[in-house]
Amino acid sequence: MVKGLILELKKEANKNQAKILSGFFKTGKGQYGEGDVFWGIKVPTIRAIARKFIEMSIKEVQLLLDCDIHEVRFAGLTILIRKYEKGDEKEKKKIFNLYLKNIKKNINNWDLVDLSCPQIIGSFLFNQDRDILYKLARSNNLWEKRVAMISTFYFIKRNDFKDSLSLAKILLNDKHDLINKAVGWMLREIGKRNIDIEKDFLFLYYNTMPRTTLRYAIEKMNEEERKFFLSK
Repeated sequence: MVKGLILELKKEANKNQAKILSGFFKTGKGQYGEGDVFWGIKVPTIRAIARKFIEMSIKEVQLLLDCDIHEVRFAGLTILIRKYEKGDEKEKKKIFNLYLKNIKKNINNWDLVDLSCPQIIGSFLFNQDRDILYKLARSNNLWEKRVAMISTFYFIKRNDFKDSLSLAKILLNDKHDLINKAVGWMLREIGKRNIDIEKDFLFLYYNTMPRTTLRYAIEKMNEEERKFFLSK
């Protein structure tokens, strides 16, 4: 099944699109996506192909995640999410642990993280001890830190904001733009559901947080509110 999926994806390869994606996802030397290889396949196409292979085993999914091609890993994560959703508690735990082992090496760009971590890590931890998120947030690895923050999107959608705010504090002054954006995004999502909680957080930290984080956090506020936070 692995070879079949890869062959179907390869048929959709587009060199011009691959060049655009390689630049967009920062694959150059010293950039966060250094060495990642793109075939130039659009997301709806990847999803459509992945759906045909939903019955592949977790061992086969691991082979997809080990692939150098970005779109193959994307397809693998798409399948993994569906297997998690359909699985029993034992299967969910197995997928959760597999996911954690793959973050550093294979779930190594922001689209891969954002696609999958709320549905797997966030979902699994919703009624569990969440200490692993704090360990990930204090990691030196960019993708582990982003997983920690974005996983809480699952909690936020269920009006559970405590860990999102606590992790935001830990990551608030991170030096990487992708973490600044992740924190700001999650604060904005909290604000969509409870603007007072978001504002309480911003009043404490808006003078010292990275400008990128602040801009993301206040994006949906009215003009007067945005000017207030940006003027200080």
